Amino acid sequence: MKIAVTGKGGVGKTTFAATLARLYADEGRPVLAADVDPDANLGLALGFTEEELEQIVPITKMRKLIEERTGATEDNAFYKLNPQVSDIPDKYGKLCNGVRLLVLGTVDTAGGGCVCPEHVMLKRILNNLMLHRKDVVILDMEAGLEHLGRGTTAGMDQFVVVIEPGARSIQTYTNVKRLADGLGVKRVRVVANKVRDEKDEEFIKSRIPEEDLLGFIHYNSEIIDADRSGASPYDFSEVAVNEIRKIKEKIDAE
Repeated sequence: MKIAVTGKGGVGKTTFAATLARLYADEGRPVLAADVDPDANLGLALGFTEEELEQIVPITKMRKLIEERTGATEDNAFYKLNPQVSDIPDKYGKLCNGVRLLVLGTVDTAGGGCVCPEHVMLKRILNNLMLHRKDVVILDMEAGLEHLGRGTTAGMDQFVVVIEPGARSIQTYTNVKRLADGLGVKRVRVVANKVRDEKDEEFIKSRIPEEDLLGFIHYNSEIIDADRSGASPYDFSEVAVNEIRKIKEKIDAE
């Protein structure tokens, strides 16, 4: 199972991605959760402490590793486009609650795109995760899909866009679906988070095709409490976990 979770900032995609990862880990399956979001909050949501996360350096910031693998240095403008990366998840990933976390980081594309050693490493690692790992792989992405390409998405089962009841979230879903289609990914699903009542549910149903809607996660103060405590929502809210479990069952059934 290979899933990329995306959505605009603040909608709860990291909460969903982390809880989904822990649910798969509870089944005894090997799970790798990759943080490709510049905010890099996935570790806290999985149950790592702040002290543990302070020791983790994103792969794209590991200058020496990137130089070793790509051959790029200050004196050498040429570098490998297919560096060896298959050992990186096991070597640099950190385990917590049955989930191996790999913090990839992001690359500043400065508007015009970036063909640089860091970007090459990132895309190669994503490609390896999608095509060559047998784990359940869950990517916690930012809203854009700039780091993905056809070679990466070939092994992906689906994109899951986390939205909240609002026009801007709907627009994000529309943009992700368009970008995913351009990458050859036809399966883009939606999870609606922070749903307060039937009115919110009806709004979502009126804007999202039925076949794309995986389910609802209702507004829950326990999730806020978990965030305030720097803890995993999985350990704070049985209600939210059960709602995400139902969404997982639907993903598995498909």
